[in-house]
Amino acid sequence: MELKAVSLEIPEGCNIIFGQSHFIKTVEDLYEIIVGISAQVKFGLAFCEASGPCLIRVAGNDEELQDVAIKNAQSVAAGHSFIIVLKNAFPINFLNTIKQCQEVCNIYCATANPVQVILAETEQGRGVLGVVDGFSPKGVESSDDVTARQGFLRKIGYKL
Repeated sequence: MELKAVSLEIPEGCNIIFGQSHFIKTVEDLYEIIVGISAQVKFGLAFCEASGPCLIRVAGNDEELQDVAIKNAQSVAAGHSFIIVLKNAFPINFLNTIKQCQEVCNIYCATANPVQVILAETEQGRGVLGVVDGFSPKGVESSDDVTARQGFLRKIGYKL
């Protein structure tokens, strides 16, 4: 067995949702979830099929984001993993519904931070062990940091 770390590409101004599911129907169901929640979201979705023809299945409404999702899926190349690249939307708006999708087994991360996927590779294929999402903490927030955090949440409309 070999361990690998693969960095995901996240375009400027985008977020990703990276997870694992169990069935080819995932592509259509995730597509319907995303467009059903937001009419303005732009996204690309890629799903690594783990049986049969073992293809990367693709959907979305933005060709550039679909290409990024495909590139990330090719880099990870782990069966039944999926990646959604979102623009004009935040993952928080989609996560609960995606988690309730009957095919979805796990969400590894939902972020705009740099992401490394930790993989185990065997003779059979690759499996996701986990992710490194962003960076390690540099300290504990001060009262000024609390004010800045609260201001940011209000600025983007998540708090009054």
